[in-house]
Amino acid sequence: MRLAIIVYRLLPFALAFRRDFRRWIFFGEPAKRTSADHARRAERLVTTLAELGPTFVKMAQVFAGRSDLLAPVYAKALLTLTDQVPSVPVEQVEKIIIAEYGAPADELFERFDRVPLAAASLGQVHRARYDGEEVVVKVLRPGVEKLVAEDVRASKRIVAAVERWWPNQHVIGTRVVIDEFAIRVAEEMDFRMEAAHAASIGANFAGSPRIWIPRVVTPMVRQRALVLEYCAGQRIDRLDTWIAEGRIKPAQLVRDVMELYARMMLVHGLFHADPHPGNMHVAPDGRIILLDFGMVVRVPLTLRRELVAAIFAAIRKDPDALAESFHMLGLVATGADPLVIRRLAATLLSVANLRTTTRERVELLANEVLAELYDWPIVLPSQLVYFARTASLIEGLGTHYDSHFNALSFATPIALSLRGPILESLYPDGPKPQMDTARVVGAAIGAVARIVRQASRDVYGAVRDAIAEAALPSSDALRGEPLLPATNGSTVQKRTTVD
Repeated sequence: MRLAIIVYRLLPFALAFRRDFRRWIFFGEPAKRTSADHARRAERLVTTLAELGPTFVKMAQVFAGRSDLLAPVYAKALLTLTDQVPSVPVEQVEKIIIAEYGAPADELFERFDRVPLAAASLGQVHRARYDGEEVVVKVLRPGVEKLVAEDVRASKRIVAAVERWWPNQHVIGTRVVIDEFAIRVAEEMDFRMEAAHAASIGANFAGSPRIWIPRVVTPMVRQRALVLEYCAGQRIDRLDTWIAEGRIKPAQLVRDVMELYARMMLVHGLFHADPHPGNMHVAPDGRIILLDFGMVVRVPLTLRRELVAAIFAAIRKDPDALAESFHMLGLVATGADPLVIRRLAATLLSVANLRTTTRERVELLANEVLAELYDWPIVLPSQLVYFARTASLIEGLGTHYDSHFNALSFATPIALSLRGPILESLYPDGPKPQMDTARVVGAAIGAVARIVRQASRDVYGAVRDAIAEAALPSSDALRGEPLLPATNGSTVQKRTTVD
């Protein structure tokens, strides 16, 4: 029955997408579509997925980061889907608590708020008081495990059927996403794993003055229920009042978030993989509060090394090294022309290094780049989906508070400051690439010359860029090879693509 419902709701969209390529499904020219047509269809798709329930809300959030599978207008629309859903009646929550703890909430807690603090697609959170401490009680939604299992099975059957008829890169990629989602969502519905993740990440940031990870109340950990320290704060995208009052500085806020994820992904190798504003709050004292540890990903050492190589190549504005990193990360489709990939890397760098643009201009350029990823021979491996979601969070947060925000320029000094811990983590037992001091000094002298010649430029940006270009090791160096001179990428003419 569930399969029939899903097919009934999604089949019209599948046929419409197919007609974008073949007007009569199996033959004919592509149907003529305007940007407005795609925008309206994207809105209808979001509404339909929300109505299909928690499985499709969670799955859509993953697909929102797959710019290689979805055209920009659809990827952007899916970003609007949130976990906020109608709350479960407290009587049903009480049944879960009794089943997990063997006693009702009124006996377990000194106070239990019957009105939920938050209601998400998989769980519901109530504030309470336990052993003299303010806590939150997270309870799995009744029946959600069975529903998710049915939805995943149905989705796999549907995609398998579609793949038999239309075996193309996007359909195959969709199947891979669903397979990965099935693993992650099963882990997310076991709160014992969430407790372990929260404890590990909390230990990694123990003593950090800028990060607040809620402490797990260990005796109260169960498969379908979990108790954590209550952390008071505001959502990270709703801080305008605090900023106006001078309590929060936007630049420091974005820097803290960027450093938080850089440490998790590149130093610790264990990172929070469900980044959206509902899971990230800010305490009154400015600390970043990270919430909901159901979706946490371990990053293998080899992948972290390749990611760092790509990041440093981008900071150096080196399209050749960046294109090489694309290959090493498994982003390039089999048989792709290396010159095409190099041109894409240069295009991405030319956009990423723009500074003096309005938010509208940034969004326009970002959409062009997303179109490149959709049309070009780029395949985003499932293990990198969560990195893409993190990048989207940081970019969105930065532009929310600063219309001229540039993620790459902002990240450069952070990457430099973390270079020691990153390399220590990447090469725990072997020799580490060394910084060439002469190149740093030479870069500083070059920066002064650039400032004198181009007084109208942003002085800080000029110094930072010159040092970054010369001081960082090449991607080969980050793989344990000798340092190579850094090179500068040139901009290329962009293609124009249409949804």
